[in-house]
Amino acid sequence: MIRGSAGPVGFDLDLTLIDSQGAILAAWGEVSRETGARIDLDSVTRRLGIKLEDEAAFWFPAGERDAAADIYRRHYVRLAPELTTPLPGAAESLAAVRQAGERAIIITAKHPVSVGPSLIAAGLKPDGLYTHVYGPEKAAVLTQVGAAAYVGDAPADMAAAAEAGVHAVGVATGSFSAADLRAAGAEIVLDSLREFPAWYAALRTTAG
Repeated sequence: MIRGSAGPVGFDLDLTLIDSQGAILAAWGEVSRETGARIDLDSVTRRLGIKLEDEAAFWFPAGERDAAADIYRRHYVRLAPELTTPLPGAAESLAAVRQAGERAIIITAKHPVSVGPSLIAAGLKPDGLYTHVYGPEKAAVLTQVGAAAYVGDAPADMAAAAEAGVHAVGVATGSFSAADLRAAGAEIVLDSLREFPAWYAALRTTAG
């Protein structure tokens, strides 16, 4: 059963609130340069949103993944300030939740070391932050905080929202199509976060 409109609203970070693709791919390029590993950036793009360690598993044997992740984060922290921007409607969406008297929280697979520079570069300040969680882990956070909705760009985000029994709001600003998001359980798919404030206002009005 889907919850009503009361409660915090969760947002994914990468390609939902921020355009971090350039920084992510540049950091992976640096990992490839330093380690000599052949990393297909198109493949990385198709999986954007998963944990760094899980992506590293596609390119490195078990004993080398932690070191590769460390190299990636070192470069990402350096690159993020210049290569990260807020996606259209991001700030307005967080503001819409706050204006309704609720908390706008970020729930992301990104490591806390990488989240800080990303948020500073994008000029975004959430009311709560949960990092290094993905898939069912996001569902657990949504349940823990009593969220009303979760907004994300990936099928795993929609599945997490459905598992938690909250409104699953897809936004087609990442690597996945509207059809992909609907198939994973999206209640609605927005072209961008510019559409979120109106959708959220309608949800609050209908539920109220």
